[in-house]
Amino acid sequence: MAKSVGKEASTDAEAEEQLYHWTDVTAEKIIREKGNKKNYTVAAGITPSGTVHIGNFREIITVDLVKRALEKRGKKVRFIYSWDDYDVFRKVPLNMPKQDLLQTFLRYPIVDTPDPFGCHESYAAHHEKEVETIIPRVGITPEFLYQAPKYRSGEYADEIKKALENNDKIKECLNEYREEDVDEHWLPITMFCERCHRDTLTELKWLGGYTVSYACSCGQRETFDFKKKPILKLKWRVDWPMRWNYEAVDFEPGGKDHSTVGGSYDTGKKIVKAVWHRDAPTYVMYDFITIKGAGGKMSSSKGDVITLKDVLEVYEPEIARYIFAGTRPNKEFAISFDADVLKVYEDFDKCERIYFGVESVSEKETVKQKVAYELSSIGKISSTMPYQPGFRHLTTLLQIHSLDVDKTISYFEEELKHEHDRRRLRTRAICAKNWLLRYAPEEFKFTVQEKSNVVLSPVEKKLFHQLAVKLLEREWTDTDLHEEMYILCKNHTVEPKAFFTVAYRILIHKEKGPRLAAFILEIGAKKVARLFRDS
Repeated sequence: MAKSVGKEASTDAEAEEQLYHWTDVTAEKIIREKGNKKNYTVAAGITPSGTVHIGNFREIITVDLVKRALEKRGKKVRFIYSWDDYDVFRKVPLNMPKQDLLQTFLRYPIVDTPDPFGCHESYAAHHEKEVETIIPRVGITPEFLYQAPKYRSGEYADEIKKALENNDKIKECLNEYREEDVDEHWLPITMFCERCHRDTLTELKWLGGYTVSYACSCGQRETFDFKKKPILKLKWRVDWPMRWNYEAVDFEPGGKDHSTVGGSYDTGKKIVKAVWHRDAPTYVMYDFITIKGAGGKMSSSKGDVITLKDVLEVYEPEIARYIFAGTRPNKEFAISFDADVLKVYEDFDKCERIYFGVESVSEKETVKQKVAYELSSIGKISSTMPYQPGFRHLTTLLQIHSLDVDKTISYFEEELKHEHDRRRLRTRAICAKNWLLRYAPEEFKFTVQEKSNVVLSPVEKKLFHQLAVKLLEREWTDTDLHEEMYILCKNHTVEPKAFFTVAYRILIHKEKGPRLAAFILEIGAKKVARLFRDS
């Protein structure tokens, strides 16, 4: 028997060795644990207690990436996303308007808290719609489930009764990880008072069947049938496993905070087995995300967050997906808004070249990059290698053209083969413009001068005047012009380093800049010749 188990383990290890991308490993694990079925359900969810930030988005896209890996294997996949909008409003995030108003709704259900922005029917709906309108841009379209109407319609009444009937089993599951046992009067339910609308209960009793009594600090007392008056809800550690069973969930990831020993996944795994006789979903822990230069994890309650919308102002939708597809969920990483943005674009472009066979790497790396590219794509993948406008090059051209996107795009007109190329170019140009305006370090920014105020030595003046003449003599390539500038420096015994410094001061009033020869040609030989001649 031991030999057989060891052999199976070895076979599994060998099989996983052939799966070079984490989504493939996860999909195979789901099929192995849940059986080789035609249909699977994958799930994610969150309490809309504040702005849903990019760290929260990691759960959404982790599920979507695994969904694609299952679909690649011919499976049908239902992706459900639950809004836990029947949770209590505990704290007013610092980035919310009308702080005083929101303070008066603390301890209310989030779904009954007003939208401080005044554009949606509730605080919950405002944050829900922000997400629901943005994630289709990155190709994600889950089925949204709203827990408040589900509870309030009585849909879960039988599940609540089952939890109450199995309260002792649930307490055993919880106590296994606690130093002190839960209170003898502990129940798996909670509720909001009908008079004051808060969860400030002083007493809550189950009287058998569907009958419950409660008392609230506001003075309200009542006994009621929760099937006829569905105002009860399950506490989080019981609610989660109940929904695993109710929705037949096969896969759901969880954050680092839910994944600790004795955390909500550990207790949920035991509760779903003890009460509903079902195995917990296949699970993946995902780590936190930081923003480079703003250490620590983001917090919706503190309001110091970056959203998917913010990310899409700098990164193309496919590259936003690529950032996550290329990183294992259990690895913490930072999303960059500084100069590393250029490297992220370069890495994605390399991935694309590998996918289309334009660039070669090892066999293992090729498989990983091809999967990452497929997972990053939105819609049908182009049949031919798309045109890749360099992000760094775009930042140069945009600044030459005073951040005019249309003028910048016209520079590439002859390179564009189809609509995909045009769409990408415009999106990337807008992202580059946004980056320049909001995040780019000073060394990347410049303004081409209309008039030179640089005082030159007689030798320098002669050199730049000669270069001005030569610029207008013929059509130059950047390679030929680069060589010509070195010849002129040698002829006038001027150090090339000193020449470049003066050239940049004339052109952009800085001592460094983009590669000079190509930069001159992109600004335009006539304009540069005038600046050099007038210096």
